[in-house]
Amino acid sequence: MCGIVGGICKNNIIPVLVNGLKRLEYRGYDSAGVVVLSKDNTLSRTRAVGKVVNLEKHIKDSAIPISGTIGIAHTRWATHGEPSSRNAHPHICNNLVSVVHNGIIENFLQLKAQQQKQGYNFTSDTDTEVIAHAIHQALEVSESLLEAVQKAIKTFTGAYGVGVISPKHPGHIIAARSGSPLVIGISKKGNFIASDQMALLDITKEFIFLEEGDIADITLESVTIYNKDGAQVEREIKTSKLKSGQVSKGDYAHYMLKEIFEQPQAIRDTLESRISKNSVLISAFGHQAEEIFNHIQHIQIIACGTSYNAGLVAKYWLEDIAKIPTHIEVASEYRYRDPVILNNTLFIAISQSGETADTLEALKTIKKRSKDKNIHTLTICNSAESSLTRESELTFLTHAGPEIGVASTKAFTTQLVSLALLTVAIGKCHKQVSLAQESSIVEGLNRLPGLIEKTLKQEGQIMELAKTFKDKFNALFLGRGAMHAIAMEGALKLKEISYIHAEAFPAGELKHGPIALIAQDTPVIVIAPNDKLLDKLKSNLQEVKSRGSQMIVFEDESAEISPMKGMSIIPTTTNLGRITAPIIFTIPLQLLSYHVALIKGTDVDQPRNLAKSVTVE
Repeated sequence: MCGIVGGICKNNIIPVLVNGLKRLEYRGYDSAGVVVLSKDNTLSRTRAVGKVVNLEKHIKDSAIPISGTIGIAHTRWATHGEPSSRNAHPHICNNLVSVVHNGIIENFLQLKAQQQKQGYNFTSDTDTEVIAHAIHQALEVSESLLEAVQKAIKTFTGAYGVGVISPKHPGHIIAARSGSPLVIGISKKGNFIASDQMALLDITKEFIFLEEGDIADITLESVTIYNKDGAQVEREIKTSKLKSGQVSKGDYAHYMLKEIFEQPQAIRDTLESRISKNSVLISAFGHQAEEIFNHIQHIQIIACGTSYNAGLVAKYWLEDIAKIPTHIEVASEYRYRDPVILNNTLFIAISQSGETADTLEALKTIKKRSKDKNIHTLTICNSAESSLTRESELTFLTHAGPEIGVASTKAFTTQLVSLALLTVAIGKCHKQVSLAQESSIVEGLNRLPGLIEKTLKQEGQIMELAKTFKDKFNALFLGRGAMHAIAMEGALKLKEISYIHAEAFPAGELKHGPIALIAQDTPVIVIAPNDKLLDKLKSNLQEVKSRGSQMIVFEDESAEISPMKGMSIIPTTTNLGRITAPIIFTIPLQLLSYHVALIKGTDVDQPRNLAKSVTVE
């Protein structure tokens, strides 16, 4: 979602702020802005709609040079008010307080009404402006900027990660988090804040990850942190293992294409130290994992978007292989209903970033409601220092590496690999997975990188198929069993980056409504593994073909799909098992979506209206 960068240093802060914003562009945004304390101790601000390069031009073309040693900057993803310069952050109150903010202030309308009665003027449509006014009001009766922020945030309901500066206290930046992540970068050149450590990798590898409710008072020489109760606390400084080059495109045209081709290595990294010879190491899920897995009787998965699709595949695996009842629900729905929570349930939260707001809040709700039950929690994500990992009893990291493209690729396939390992681990604990079966699954997982590399070589053939989508505006995806979830993921990818309306259905549901959508100009993409449902799927293909549609079939080489007029058959690979097949069939769908998006001329890495990490509802 929105991105924050800020800092205080010995030299001009502007290059740090602008470069940091560029590193956060993958998160999705529609405007950007920066404010610094100038040499004359006044707030100097500029904002621009569109990309950071537009902001950079505004700074360069400014009649009065914008420079200073302390400042904050922001990329905004519109929630309250249209994308415009007036709604872009940073926001300023009476030239004495400037704020950048990630999150949503849910009670902003009440606060706005109160502040208007108190004489405050609003220059934007955002919820963030109430933060600036509240801090300004508190500053009038406070001895420090820290004290003013501590007083102001007590009036907020909702989520926030904020950075605050003021000419009344020119040597300080205040950072506060509740629901939206913030990190502090420690450097010999100064101290910095950001919503993601990647924004600061060029200047430091040393980070403090603020915990829920923390407020930090940051100066050139010091960082002082207070918890939600106001007590001073020490937070560990951690060294990031990320490298600056990991977040570059290298020789690829787009991050998404780079990340598609990084999947073999990402899967190798995810498997490393999690398997030994022909066995899955249960301890990879935590030192308490075996004891917990032995006693669970039910599984509840909560996730959103692509992670939900991964969880849906896992439901098939967990019930089919581990023989444990498994339910999955979209986190944004689960958190607002009154579900029956069964004893001895393992709640699994899946999130690429570990900061997905609905998933995080659903997990917190579960923990509050189930204190008298034997409930356990596990998070599967790609970020070691995320909010979800801190909230969970058990954590399993996917080791996908940084994923910059908004449309998830390697994060999805490494989630599937992680869930496959979990299925075996739980199956072993429940004596549902034999040594021979475990050995077979592990062998299949070890073969995955090579199989994916083979599948990636089909890119040229898929590029030709993509050309047929130039004038298409709708598409249907079909699959059966776990492949329905993969069809859902394929449809999601296509709609995310090409803006083609795409839907996925279980192939057996065609007669129950979806077949009415099929026309001669409707592409139908079918996933055809050689499994027990293959003959049923072949019948579904006949139903589709009789309506004259254009069909693309990604098949197992041994499936022997009979060619028909208007049908393109892409042999993907062969001899795939229940675990490997969904992962392998994901790859051509990713490539198809990517190349269709190129033909449509869309912004592949930063598609419209979307954000990489959804940290608000």
